Amino acid sequence: MIADDSTLLREGLSRLLADEGHEVTASVGDAQALLDAIAADPPDAAVVDVRMPPTHTDEGLRAALEIRRSWPGTGVLVLSQYVERRYATDLLTTATEGVGYLLKDRVVQVDEFLDALDRVGAGRTAFDPEVVRQLLTFSRQVDPLARLTDREREVLGKMAQGHTNAAIAEQLHVSQSAVEKYVNAIFDKLELPSASGYSRRVLAVLRFVGS
Repeated sequence: MIADDSTLLREGLSRLLADEGHEVTASVGDAQALLDAIAADPPDAAVVDVRMPPTHTDEGLRAALEIRRSWPGTGVLVLSQYVERRYATDLLTTATEGVGYLLKDRVVQVDEFLDALDRVGAGRTAFDPEVVRQLLTFSRQVDPLARLTDREREVLGKMAQGHTNAAIAEQLHVSQSAVEKYVNAIFDKLELPSASGYSRRVLAVLRFVGS
């Protein structure tokens, strides 16, 4: 099933999918028509444009989320002109399977488009590499704790519990110098100033608790 307000794109995708042996059960131009068509005959997968009438904002995305809630057997591959992190995040946090987010430019890479559609139809996920790259970049920008390794997070957790470096070393069965290296790495990754009226150890713990 295809939902896009561009007749040219709908027709192009329909022909492409038919040529590759897929059956296109419906081709519609707005989100409500898509939901009506799916209610009548749920397909294995739907290709959905993010922006559709009447407001051309997020009608397609909302329809995609509704499809995943109401027809879990139908995968949804969302197409977007640009990487829109909020929409991609909504998809990732609302549904963990049977969803995909692909840039429209990627459609011309026929093999990649068909592979993404097959994966979504099979209940797996397919996110555009550029979408993933920007999501990871954004995540690192907004959450400095994401930069820490598992061991550094463990050390920071011990610090938050009030343990000294010596106590942490004993509990983690490592040398005290190793703990000091972890602590310095934590300060660097959290970008805590070396010259401050507050202890960097306290600031690090506050950052941890605030997360």
